[in-house]
Amino acid sequence: DGQFSEPTGIAIDDEDNIYVVDKKNERIQKFDKEGNFILKWGKIGAGDGEFYVPCAIAVDKEGYVYVTDAQNNRVQKFTKEGKFVTAWGETGEQEGQFNNPAGIAVNSKGEVFVVDSNNYRIQKFKK
Repeated sequence: DGQFSEPTGIAIDDEDNIYVVDKKNERIQKFDKEGNFILKWGKIGAGDGEFYVPCAIAVDKEGYVYVTDAQNNRVQKFTKEGKFVTAWGETGEQEGQFNNPAGIAVNSKGEVFVVDSNNYRIQKFKK
């Protein structure tokens, strides 16, 4: 806990908790504003709450955490406690499909923007 293998993304919620994508450990770690470990979630796989190359992370104003799951070609949404909420996406080039989703951001309206890197585009979702 509190150690990383290729961290690739970071986000901060409105309580100043810090979320880090621990890519090679296929998990998310959460810390308080002083850097103290709080919790972790995820493992390698394709099921709900599992990752295969997580890359980026964002937190919305309601405290939901969004993670790009690059090799599973999807985005997963979690509570701030790490409980799986939903996922969307699959491999492809059509709207709502991904080919290596990398970056992610959420605006004040709750719109989720995803960098769909190998499809050379950014997609916008309302979740």
